Parts: sequence; structure tokens; C-alpha cells
Amino acid sequence: MTELRFIRILKVTIRRRFNLHLDKANEDDVVLTIKKNSDFIGANLWTLIFAIFMASIGLNVNSTAVIIGAMLISPLMGPIMGIGLGIGTNDFQLVKKGSRNLLLATFIAISTSTFYFWITPLHDAQSELLARTTPSLWDVFIAFLGGLAGIVAGTRKEKSNVIPGVAIATALMPPLCTAGFGLASGNLYYFLGALYLYFINSVFICISTFLIVRFLKFKKIHFEDKGYEKKVSRYILLTIIITILPSIFMAYRIVDKSIFENNARSFLREEFNFKNTQIVNRSFLYNPKGNEIDLLLIGRDLSPETIDSIKGKMKKYHLKNTKLSVRQGLNAKQEIDFTQIKASILEDVFKRDSAIKEKVTVSSYSEKQLPDIREELKSLYPEIKYYTLSNVVFHSMDSLRNDTLTLVIAKFVKPIRKIDANKLQNWLKQRLEADSIKLIVQ
Repeated sequence: MTELRFIRILKVTIRRRFNLHLDKANEDDVVLTIKKNSDFIGANLWTLIFAIFMASIGLNVNSTAVIIGAMLISPLMGPIMGIGLGIGTNDFQLVKKGSRNLLLATFIAISTSTFYFWITPLHDAQSELLARTTPSLWDVFIAFLGGLAGIVAGTRKEKSNVIPGVAIATALMPPLCTAGFGLASGNLYYFLGALYLYFINSVFICISTFLIVRFLKFKKIHFEDKGYEKKVSRYILLTIIITILPSIFMAYRIVDKSIFENNARSFLREEFNFKNTQIVNRSFLYNPKGNEIDLLLIGRDLSPETIDSIKGKMKKYHLKNTKLSVRQGLNAKQEIDFTQIKASILEDVFKRDSAIKEKVTVSSYSEKQLPDIREELKSLYPEIKYYTLSNVVFHSMDSLRNDTLTLVIAKFVKPIRKIDANKLQNWLKQRLEADSIKLIVQ
């Protein structure tokens, strides 16, 4: 009896804790707000254009802060949530309105970003821009979870900071700007990759909105003409199928590609561990019909027997239908790019540098030459008897951290006031161009 009572109390507690109907806003107000945000007229349209320019500039100069600011003011979430709401409530007019406005916003966004990247003098593809050309499995999860969080926050009485966070996480704006960069630079790969990411985000935000609307049991639209109602239901069902089927296919492709790349990395890490041979460049070419791992090696050539032995181990890493291409020797010399060698060497250097960085910093600091300030000190403080300057390292006993500073010991004929000692310390810091000064007055 006690156990049954405990289980009943636990169920009630869990149901209450996770009840989305608590603090739910008025349904009509929620629907009205989402419908309003689905429109792209007046302020919403201008806000979109300004946000696109901001995001394009941020991608162009590789500024994460500017990109985040553009995502915060972007109104692109409105029509996507409008489509999800329309599907969930049988409001086919809202679905058409949201789709029409989303297509319009997409066209304007790509046109605006293309114009910017066409006139800008900076044409290099920075890391922030490149990150939006290759969608991964995590982008699917982020879009879906972000959409769930967004619609849940949108149905609350008290609005929180969830919506801005969702706008940043799902990142609808940067992919459109990257697509514009692809058009302006004539790079079809960037254009299609960025549009692919944008489509993933839009679809999964829409699906999550639909699921929460159905879970919260929003009122469905019913029509007097039952024939028309069935027609609308068929259109909405067709819209759901058209939306979900490509997303399932895309999700499968992304998962399959992620698994292949993870297996390929494990394979290279374990099997290409040679002392006198190094991988200068590697590329993973994903294709459902047959994947390929392309390697460029430098150093001592691997024998055909060794390469055949390595290929025989590919099944162990679930790379059965994967082709391994190894270029080395004369073949590698003809195709090698010295930037690849530099990148590989720098990678090793940075790894080692992280371990000895502190030591190098301390050493260079200690070797810094200090100027002779004898005459200057004598003119400023006639009472000074002698002084000594040195760069020292203080080792903390509580942690591995070491602090470096300039130590100054000064002996005066008679004690000086504290205010004069502070003035001397400030002067020494400026004169010696030191970050930290430790003054000991004797």
C-alpha cells in the first residue's frame, strides 16, 4: 500500500513538473502573435534587410559577435512557426501565407547578401562562412530542439529570453548570407551547401512547432462545408508529407555521412601511425554508392604490401565499400601543395607550444633588457642610496601557475612616505614599460 501511494505521488509530481499547460498563454493571443510575425511588410521587411547586411558583414570580417547580433534581430522565425501552426490547426490559409512570406524573405535575404558580397572588397571565405556550407547531424538536432524551445516559449504568458537564444542556436540568417556569397563568387558548392543547411533548419523548426501545437491541443479550424474541409485536410496532409519525407532522407544522409567520417578518422588514427611517414592532407568523399578516403603522404614511402595490409583492415572500421587512395612518392610530389605541409607542421608546433608556452613566455620575459635609469632616479629622488632591477618569476605553491614581474629594490638614506613610494612605483611601471612592478623600499 505504501509503495502504491509513493508511485502515485511520484506520478503526480512528475506530471505537474512537466505540465506544459501551466502558465499557458491565451490561445487566441498566441495565434494572433504568430500570424503577425509571419508577415513581411513594413518594419519586419526592413529589419530583415538590415539583419542580412549585418550578418554578411560579420561573415565577411569573421566577427562572431556581429553575426550573433544579426541573428538576434532577424524576423525569419515568424513565417516558419506560422507554417507549423497552420499545419497543426488545419489553417490552410496560414500555411499558404507563411510559405509565401518565407519564400519572399528567402529571396530578399539571398539577393541582399549577394549584392553585398558582390560589392565588398573582401572576397576570402572566412571560417565563420565555411562553417555554414557543410550541414551535420548536430544541425538537425539543434534545429529540432531549438524549434521545440521556441514554440514552447511562444505559448507562455510571460515571455523569457528563450526566443533570442533559439534565434542564435538555429542560425537561419548566416546560411542565407553564405548562399549569397556562393552566388556572388560563382561557387555553386557554397550556395547549395548553405541552402541545404537553411532548409534543414526551417523544416525541423516547422515540425517541432507542429508537434507542440498538437500536443497543447490548439483548436482546429472546422468548416461548414464538409467537402471543403476534407479538401483542406488533404492539402495539409500532402504538405506534411512533402515536408517530412525530404527531411527524413536528409537526416539519414547526414547520419550516414557522420558515421562514415567518424569511422574514417578512427581508421587513419589507428592504422597510419608511422614514425617516418606523415599524412599531409586527407579528404573524405561521401557517396551513397561508394565512399572514398583520399590521402597525401610525405616521408618514407609505404610499400604496396603495407598499403594492401592496411586496406584489409578497413572492414574492421566498417569501411567495407570505401575506396582508399594513397598518393606518395613522385605522385605526391606532383600534387603536393606546400600550404598543406605548412598547415601540418603548424598543427604539430601548436600542440607542442601549448605544453611549453608558459616556459617560453617566462624565458623571453626574463631575457628582456632593462634600461639604465640611475641618473633619472637620482634627479627625482636625491635621497636614494642604491637600487636593483630584475625580471623574476614567482611560482605559486597552490597551483601550477607562474607569475612574471619586474622586481625593484630601492634603498633610501631615510624612510620615504607611502605616497612617494606609490608615485615611484607608477613612474617605474611607465618608464620600464612593465606589466607588473613589485617595489621593495628599504
